[in-house]
Amino acid sequence: MKNILFIHQSAELYGSDKTLLYLVVNLDKNKFYPIVILPNDGPLKKELEKENIKVIITPVLKLHRKMFTPSNLLQFINDFFKGIKTIKSIKKQHKIDFIYSNTLAVLLGFFYCFFHKTKHIWHVHEIIESPKIFAKLFRLLLNNSTNTFVIHNSIATSNFWNCKGKNVVIWNGIDTFPELKNEEKDTIRRIILNTDSELVLALVGRISRWKGQMLLLEVFNELIQTHQNIKLVYIGSTPPNQEHFLSSLNDKIGEYNLIKKVEIIPFQENINQLWQSIDVAIVPSTEPEPFGMVAIEAMMAQKPVVAANHGGLTEIVVNNQTGFLVEPNNKTALKEALEKLIYNPELRKTFGEQGYQRAVESFSIQNYVTKIEDILENN
Repeated sequence: MKNILFIHQSAELYGSDKTLLYLVVNLDKNKFYPIVILPNDGPLKKELEKENIKVIITPVLKLHRKMFTPSNLLQFINDFFKGIKTIKSIKKQHKIDFIYSNTLAVLLGFFYCFFHKTKHIWHVHEIIESPKIFAKLFRLLLNNSTNTFVIHNSIATSNFWNCKGKNVVIWNGIDTFPELKNEEKDTIRRIILNTDSELVLALVGRISRWKGQMLLLEVFNELIQTHQNIKLVYIGSTPPNQEHFLSSLNDKIGEYNLIKKVEIIPFQENINQLWQSIDVAIVPSTEPEPFGMVAIEAMMAQKPVVAANHGGLTEIVVNNQTGFLVEPNNKTALKEALEKLIYNPELRKTFGEQGYQRAVESFSIQNYVTKIEDILENN
């Protein structure tokens, strides 16, 4: 049996958090024993511990834009020694065969393996275009011989980083959803989404600079002039210390007089039920998504997806088959795509059914886990 020490950047349940959860829970426990390091407590820790996965809280050395101040650099150094000490303590109890860094944001695994010659796998879930100094730094780290293997979550991510060593693209996977009864969906729509008969357009994901919430609101404000029976729902919360994005969004909703037509729902753990209760999924990211987990979640719930035509989303959504791919940042193109689905319930149904088939065939949890298990077994 191989012991794998996973290190991850957060304890939430957004895209990269879910990919770790699905992987660790579904690993063949006759072959692999997983241990997980997280930087703090949170819903991910709770879900892992439900499955009897050992979780340890310690600093993971997250690189961030505001770290280059004297106090933050001092904190980084303190965290470095604390994190290294934690891994050494784990190694006294367990022979560690691999350290698996899930996302570029965590540096602890790389540094430990660099100094202690342990096998290191880096699973890359990011495209980092700015600041450019970060992009250059990560390219150097990814091409360092310390890495036994690099896994990219999409072709777009792989092309961006252009790693020279052993690396592969493995699409994220997702399990099928337990199907809700119609009366359960109606209850969720009425109580959580605060709607009854309206057509619900939904954007699920962090409220942030580049996820497209403001762009979509501007388009919705135009749509509502001619389509009264629609509602826009945002599901998600802001990253820490970025609450101003939510404030700006609320201000704009008030300015457009859309308070009764736009709902903002904080992060939800029961997201599968909400996916089944909306009508159209929208992923209008203004910068390239490294993958786009919410797109396959929507497809698994048999919902049509309207997505920006760049990054990993182009590998998920098949234009005019499972939804529409529209030019990024183009409000006219986004509006036209949404109107086609608003007008045509049969098209929504067809796209949803075809999206479900694609999700099952191309983005299953079994394919995802099996491919990673092969890397762990053969390296």
